[in-house]
Order: sequence, then C-alpha cells, then structure tokens
Amino acid sequence: MEYEGQICRAPMERASFMLPVAVGCSYGGCRFCMLFRHLNWRALPLGQIQGELQRVKLAGGSPKQVFLGDGNAFGLPTDHLLEILRMIRQYFPSVEAVNMDATVTNIAEKSDGELNALFEAGVRCLYLGIESGLEDVLRFMNKDHTIPQAYEQIGRIQRLGYTYAAHIMTGIAGKGRGEENARALAAFLNETRPCSVTNFSVFLHRRAPLWSDIEAGRFLPADEAENLREERVLLEHLTVDGLVYDGFHDMIEVRIRGSIPRDREKMLAKLDKAIGDRAHLPPVYAFVE
Repeated sequence: MEYEGQICRAPMERASFMLPVAVGCSYGGCRFCMLFRHLNWRALPLGQIQGELQRVKLAGGSPKQVFLGDGNAFGLPTDHLLEILRMIRQYFPSVEAVNMDATVTNIAEKSDGELNALFEAGVRCLYLGIESGLEDVLRFMNKDHTIPQAYEQIGRIQRLGYTYAAHIMTGIAGKGRGEENARALAAFLNETRPCSVTNFSVFLHRRAPLWSDIEAGRFLPADEAENLREERVLLEHLTVDGLVYDGFHDMIEVRIRGSIPRDREKMLAKLDKAIGDRAHLPPVYAFVE
C-alpha cells in the first residue's frame, strides 16, 4: 500500500481494509492537531486507487468492511467518492460497509440527495471529531463546527440511515474544567447516540498552534490524573445503550474499553485504580515533540 503521512484510523476499524483515497485533511485548522499539517490536502488519482484494489484482490483479499483514508475522506467531492465506491463494489461485491472520517462541515456541504446517494452506494458510518461538548472550547480550539451545527448535521445523516462514531478528547477544556466538559459531552452524546466513542487525552504538541497559547498562559493544560477523573465522570453519565467505548491515556499507559452499560462498573473500577495509583505521584502531562 502506498501511503503518505501517518496512518490514523479508529480502533473499531482495525479489521477493515484501509484504502487510501486522499492525503491530509481538508480542514487542518484545529489548534491542537499535528497529524496532517505537513501535508497538502488532495484527492488521490482514481488509477492509483484502482491499483490498490487490484493488488488486494490478486493477493486473495475479500474484505467485508472498507475504511477510506486519510484525515477526512468524506470531504472529497461526491462524484469522486461515488466512483471510488463503484470500484470497491466491482472488485469486492461482498463488501457490507464503507466507513470514513468526516467533519461536521463536510456533511453540511453535501445536499440530502448527495448524502442519500452515498448511503445507497455503501457508506454506513462516519467518524466525527466532536472533541468537546463546550461551545467556548470548540471556538478556542478552532474546530470547524459549533454544538448546534453538530446536532443538525448528525441528525441529517441519521435520518438517512447512517451511523456516526464520535472522537473526543479528555483534557481539551484545560485545567480545572474536566468535569464540566465531561458532563457537557455526556449530554451531547446521549442525545446524538453514536455507535462508538474513541477518547484520547489531548496531545500537547510543541509544534502545534496550541503551544503558543500554553506558553502565553491562555491555555492551562490538565494533567493525566485530572484527565482520568474527567473520563470517570463521562462514563458515569453516558446512557447510550450498547455504546462501544475506547479510551486512551498513552502517556501513563492506561486504556479503558468496554460497552455501556454492560461494562460500566468494570471500567469505573479500572479508572478508580488508575486514579488511586497516581495519587502520590508527580503530575504527568501529554507533552510531545
């Protein structure tokens, strides 16, 4: 597989055939993100995509699920996506679902007719970077949507049969605001009912625009102990039946995963242990170069 940049996909897609169809992110403005800033957003040639499909077919591949990369493939023009979906069906008629990352704005830019055509062609789940449930945090982090816009666009795709999966970040609201953010996020997620949630502690990149805010004192980072407490409040308040949850704290090597409500108590107990283990340790922050 030819791939430019860092491979980034949700853990729920680990068994999918990952098919690169674009490079970078069509938005690229989030203050905390460094995943795609060194890349120029562009669609990959259809011939290159077809070559990858042929390669996997000749290797004996027979995927049931396909994930389109890169950062938000749903930002590609509808006609281009429909041609990719046609080729996928041509090579792999047994594919049951095609999923990809998207932004709220990507959805808003497509008409109901376009969204319906993409669903009929096989698109099933969109992964959306919701990040926070607080309006001022989204604005500060320069996200491409507001809370009302997210409600509206998620409602549009759900009415057409899509599911959506949420990406969120503990620590994104800053020091002292973890519980507030957790409660706001829980309310948003309970209302919009994603099929899954992937939660990463926000990485504090020294080359990201957010770093200048840290240096100037405009953003005070939360440490990982507060992020664990934030995650606990979130899990206490989530009520979406059957929600698949996966939470990462890479700096302290803690991972919390399970299904709501089945595994809630198990996940809370693991968080309580992690919180207790850190009670007398120096604070750890997710600083990365």
